[in-house]
Amino acid sequence: MSHYQNDTDYHRPVMLQQCLEALDMQPGGRYVDVTFGGGGHSARILERLGPEGHLYSFDQDADAEHEAGKLARPQFTFIRSNFRQLYQELKRHGALPVDGLLADLGVSSHQFDTPERGFSTRFDGPLDMRMNPDGDDASAADIINEYPEAELHRIFGMYGEVTNARTLAATVAAARRGQSITTIAGLKKAIAPVTPRGKENKYLAQVFQALRIEANDEMAALREMLEQTAQVLRPGGRLVVMSYHSLEDRLVKNFIAKGKFFGEVEKDLFGRTNVPFEALTRKPVEASAEEIALNSRARSAKLRIAVRKE
Repeated sequence: MSHYQNDTDYHRPVMLQQCLEALDMQPGGRYVDVTFGGGGHSARILERLGPEGHLYSFDQDADAEHEAGKLARPQFTFIRSNFRQLYQELKRHGALPVDGLLADLGVSSHQFDTPERGFSTRFDGPLDMRMNPDGDDASAADIINEYPEAELHRIFGMYGEVTNARTLAATVAAARRGQSITTIAGLKKAIAPVTPRGKENKYLAQVFQALRIEANDEMAALREMLEQTAQVLRPGGRLVVMSYHSLEDRLVKNFIAKGKFFGEVEKDLFGRTNVPFEALTRKPVEASAEEIALNSRARSAKLRIAVRKE
C-alpha cells in the first residue's frame, strides 16, 4: 500500500483544498463530515479548528472507526452510523445547528484495496460490497443470485450506466442457474462473454458500481441525508457535496436548485419559493488536470457548494 505524503495512509481526498475553502471554516465553528472514510477530510478540518470548534464525523464502517481513533481529541466526535441518521444523531450529541457539512460520496481507496470487502475488481474475494458488513442488507452475492432478471437489468442500466445492461442481466441469470455466483472471480467468469474486449476494467468498474449502489441503498440514503441538511445547517451554513456518478450529481443539483429531487419548485400563494439553499456554484467544480494525473478517481468528481438561506 502506498503512503501519501502528509496524508492519512490510505485516502487521498479528491479536491481537498476546494472542499475546505467551500466550508468557509471558522476556528470556533461546528462541522460535520458525513463520509469519514479514510479520514483525509476530517484530519484537515480538525487542523483548522480552534479549541472551541468541533467536528462530528459519520461512517458505518469498522475500518473507518479504527482510523478515527487516530484523530482522537476533545474537538472530535466519531459517530458510527449511516448518514441517514444525520439529524437524529446530531440532536443526540447536542450539536445542532452546524456551520458546515461535507459529503464525499466516493468509496474510500482503502475499501477498494481490501480484498475481503469485495469492492475491487482487481482482487478475488467474496461478493459483498456492503459498507456495513455486519448489517442485514443484501450483499452483492444476494443481488446477483436472487434478484429477478428485470431488476438486474434496471440496476445495471441505471446505477452502472452499462450499455448492454439487458444482455448482461440475461447472462447473469443464465449463469446462476447452474450454480451460485459467490466470488468476484466467479462473477467475472460468468460475464466474460459480454465484457467488451479492451475495455474490461471500465466495464467491470461499472458493473461493480451498480452492485455497490444497490447493496447499500445509496440513492435513497443520499436523498434522506440531503433532506435533513436543511434542518441541521444554520442560516448562512455551507453544504458541500462531492459526487462521482451522474445520478448522484443530478440528485444533489436538483435538491440545491429546488429543495426536492423530482418535479418543479413549489411556490406559496404569493409566488414565493421555499427552497432552503442557494447554489454558490452554477456549474460543479471539477478537478484540475494536474490532480487527475496524480489521482485518476478525481476525473469523475463533481463538487457542488450551496449556502443555507436566511
